[in-house]
Amino acid sequence: MTPDDQALIATTPEARAAPPGGWAGLSANARGIAWMLVAALGFGLVGALVKMLGQGWGGQPPLDSLQIAFFRALVALAAVLPFIARAGWSVAVPLYPLRHLGRGATGLAALVCGFYAFTHLPLATATSISFAQPLFMVVLAVLLLHERVRWRRWTATLVGFAGVLVMLRPGAEAVHPAALAALANALFVALSAVQVKAMPDAERDLTLLFSFAAISSAGLLVPALLVWQAPTALQLGLLVAMGLLAAASQAAVIRSYRVGADATLVAPFDYIRLLVAAVLGFSLFGEVPDAWTGVGAAVIVLSTLYIARREAVLGRGPKIPTVR
Repeated sequence: MTPDDQALIATTPEARAAPPGGWAGLSANARGIAWMLVAALGFGLVGALVKMLGQGWGGQPPLDSLQIAFFRALVALAAVLPFIARAGWSVAVPLYPLRHLGRGATGLAALVCGFYAFTHLPLATATSISFAQPLFMVVLAVLLLHERVRWRRWTATLVGFAGVLVMLRPGAEAVHPAALAALANALFVALSAVQVKAMPDAERDLTLLFSFAAISSAGLLVPALLVWQAPTALQLGLLVAMGLLAAASQAAVIRSYRVGADATLVAPFDYIRLLVAAVLGFSLFGEVPDAWTGVGAAVIVLSTLYIARREAVLGRGPKIPTVR
């Protein structure tokens, strides 16, 4: 068939009426789910890369989690700069600098705690505890945003925290500091999300991305220098890949909610991260989650799914995590 024949067919009424094929032919829900699956896979790989770098995988010297977190922030800053340049450098100037500073501080704390947890805990355990973020959101929404929470969501929240206790098992044995760091990560992510939600609508998303990357890079510079170890060529490549993958995965999460998909349908697919973490933890590090981790993770996932459902009924929709 010649190009002229193809052009002629494309102009026929039948061709014009036919639905587009490929990606464009997918429904908004299907595209939203696809983006969330991409993000889940990406964040699972980020956790594995952090653990590889922090534990000296493959005979490489281990890097401190502070140094790894600094590279994460620095690469994110480099990734967002071209978009700032395209939009105009005035976008980099926040309208509410103090709010950005507070949000950047909580985001930085979440980053440090999360990377420490991934370095020292099994990937599936660290990932499971991170799903406590919606539980903290319920509490913070009441304390800071003065939202009204009814007994159903309070009950689900308490059940979810019971799942966290099942995983941590305080009293049965000493709680690993990394487990507390993972829990702190969930709290700081929730705090950051509350601050983003309270940010005035006049503030632009690109400004939020830039300010977080800039504040995190600046805040981690000195701590990273104090524990600095020159990365090998392989580690440098892994650090850059980790930073780019984290930035791309966060963009995929945002995209999954902005293609017009039903947020309550898309949100549960984020839990695929747990499966990805379990597979990578077993295949790369020989990690096998114990029964307590499985039970606790199941309780947390079910309770947060219920909370997401109640949020949808009330017209609020799920919260998009702002730091991972």
